[in-house]
Amino acid sequence: MNLYDFTVKTRKGADVALSDFKGKVVMVVNTATGCGFTPQYKELQEIYDACKDKGFEILDFPCNQFADQAPGTDEEIHTFCTGRFGITFPQYAKIDVNGENAIPLYQWLTANTKFDGFNGPAGLMLSGVVKKMDKDYKNNGNIKWNFTKFLIDREGNIVARYEPTVGMDKVRAAVEAQL
Repeated sequence: MNLYDFTVKTRKGADVALSDFKGKVVMVVNTATGCGFTPQYKELQEIYDACKDKGFEILDFPCNQFADQAPGTDEEIHTFCTGRFGITFPQYAKIDVNGENAIPLYQWLTANTKFDGFNGPAGLMLSGVVKKMDKDYKNNGNIKWNFTKFLIDREGNIVARYEPTVGMDKVRAAVEAQL
């Protein structure tokens, strides 16, 4: 199984086969508009601008499962992101990334990666918050918070998982290495 085995919904409800991205390096990210990590949209857009012509795509999935930080409709979220951060990469329908309503793509991503911990001062704070929601959070692949990123290679395989506290310079270097 790989990325190309899945279909997702656009923010307007149309199906998109992820096989459409064959041969591209892809980053899959769950996002939120009211999160402390929301400014990462700016850095994601910068990576996208620098790398899209080399075969890079970002697939943005808004998710409201973490402290209700992605309120609003898909269109309201899109308007916020394009207006505030100039986002040009595709944003898909709001989804669940954990639990029984998690979309199959995220079931695959979380089943095939592990949580490697949070970094830095934000990581210390986030660990305390996440532990209250999932006492066993260190030992499962569930998404812990908004802006968890998965890097997928040109063959549709998972290369790496980046928690939201990982520096975007490290994420960018990994993308560039895949390209």
